[in-house]
Amino acid sequence: MIRRSIVLGTGSALPARSVSNAELAQRVDTSDEWIRERTGIQNRYIADEGETTGTLATDAAKAAIEMAGLQPSDIDLIILATATPDQTFPATATKVQAALGIDDCVSFDVAAVCSGFLYAITVADSMIRTGAANKALVIGSETFSRILDWEDRGTCVLFGDGAGAILLSAEESEDGSRGILASKLHADGRHNQLLYVDGGPSTTGTVGKLRMRGQEVFRHAVTNLAGVLREVLDMAGMTGDDVDWVVPHQANARILDATARKLGLSSDKIVITVDQHANTSAASVPLAFDQAVRDGRIERGNIVVMEAMGGGFTWGACLLRF
Repeated sequence: MIRRSIVLGTGSALPARSVSNAELAQRVDTSDEWIRERTGIQNRYIADEGETTGTLATDAAKAAIEMAGLQPSDIDLIILATATPDQTFPATATKVQAALGIDDCVSFDVAAVCSGFLYAITVADSMIRTGAANKALVIGSETFSRILDWEDRGTCVLFGDGAGAILLSAEESEDGSRGILASKLHADGRHNQLLYVDGGPSTTGTVGKLRMRGQEVFRHAVTNLAGVLREVLDMAGMTGDDVDWVVPHQANARILDATARKLGLSSDKIVITVDQHANTSAASVPLAFDQAVRDGRIERGNIVVMEAMGGGFTWGACLLRF
């Protein structure tokens, strides 16, 4: 028998406040046309006081648990991917655990920025395959608006807040054809200065603000994402023709288009939410996945590839049969 991690449920959550490009242009030296042309973004959600990475993650987790038809007490693993935790410590995952009313389960955060969810789901899958966990909540949640420099129009217009969650469950079958079939992660710390936050407890004692050299990040993103997608397809013995949907990190519409062209994938297979949510970092992949599941695009039996690249650089991909 082959033990796999299957997706039982998905969920997502957004702050109450929606901010259009036109509204943003009232406080930042930019315009709706400038943002749309360069990024494809039309809207984003910004967390207000009382809305945190932890509260958004909890709401997304509850939705995933409900879809799966389970109780919080069924969960024995929570991994939360975030670059914007509620506190330096403890892990925000433990706050989600408490909010869900779970007395005891393994709970920890993963920090790999925009690739965080891919790192988290790969770790959860490994723990499930080895029997260390049976039912896992894998969450990506961010409040990036709290680390943006609102005087830097080149970065502040790109990001938004939100959360997404996937509930994984162990399943044994003879063919192992369902669930997570392949995943691959990478990191290259030589590129730190291309995308980073200029603060931290150990260096400045402050949270810091996001800094990015956009054109260089774009170039690396297209190459790295196309490469890791080919890797997971090869690992699963598949080609692009076998893929029903690609759920990419929602960073920039131009990156999505360029990556699809490089792989020869039809744009009709790409789930795109960047126009409505902007870049929600570790939340973007599970948020887009949940939206596509709930609107009926992603159906049971579909082959889905998720991918992302973030600061570090870190990048990765995961291929599954939903």
